[in-house]
Amino acid sequence: MKINQDDIFDPDGFNAPVVGIASDMGVHDSGRHSHLRHQLLFSAAGSITIELEKTLCLLPPRRAAWLPAGTVHRAIMRGVLAYRSLYFSTILQLPVLPLQIVEVNPLFFEVIERMASWPWEMPAEQQTSLITVFSEEIQAARRENWTLRFPSDARLGSWLDRVCMGELPPRLSQVARQVGACERTISRIFIKDTGMNYQSWRQQWRLLKAMEMLSDGWMLSQVAQQLEFISDSAFIAFFRRHTGMTPRHYLYENTVENRH
Repeated sequence: MKINQDDIFDPDGFNAPVVGIASDMGVHDSGRHSHLRHQLLFSAAGSITIELEKTLCLLPPRRAAWLPAGTVHRAIMRGVLAYRSLYFSTILQLPVLPLQIVEVNPLFFEVIERMASWPWEMPAEQQTSLITVFSEEIQAARRENWTLRFPSDARLGSWLDRVCMGELPPRLSQVARQVGACERTISRIFIKDTGMNYQSWRQQWRLLKAMEMLSDGWMLSQVAQQLEFISDSAFIAFFRRHTGMTPRHYLYENTVENRH
């Protein structure tokens, strides 16, 4: 169902197996909340930042995020166009899926589009066939890693607060000096708490931040400078290595004119 950004909508107040919304969100902050239903978020143009407990997710355009029922999250949108959100009753016989971000192919997109547009009170028997296709598509969809776990060790608390406010994570030697612990200790903390060594974690942070900044309209050279790449070409090579596309291609995909 098409709604406006300021409309009040509570997916947990419906009886239908699946309810969906379609909207152009502009700038929007959902605040921290959760649903009794499973949720799928999708944007054809514009990225969505999803904050979870100790984890940050970036949802690029043409990707979908699956949030199991009860997941506390906050969705931050900046100029998101063709936003779609589907809510699934937990009584449905859907596959048990963890929180994940998946690629959306043309068929999957059409399924999401149809489900986001149908009437909220559509009879359950009319939803069954498309729910079956949805189940097949989300299980077959390719998973992508646009997430970043944060360390939980108290020694990194104040440093992490600054990073969460947008401060660029420095190199390992600088972190060790700021925190007052040796580099080996910092490395052990990151591997234990995030599953990544510090260098990999820092690179993932820079990548997600770059994608967010590009979606917000920053020029390529501004992003490269802000994230301390030695040159624009070094940033382009980094971005292509981690995403399989250039920043220019990513921006092209981010525009509504080039959505499915």
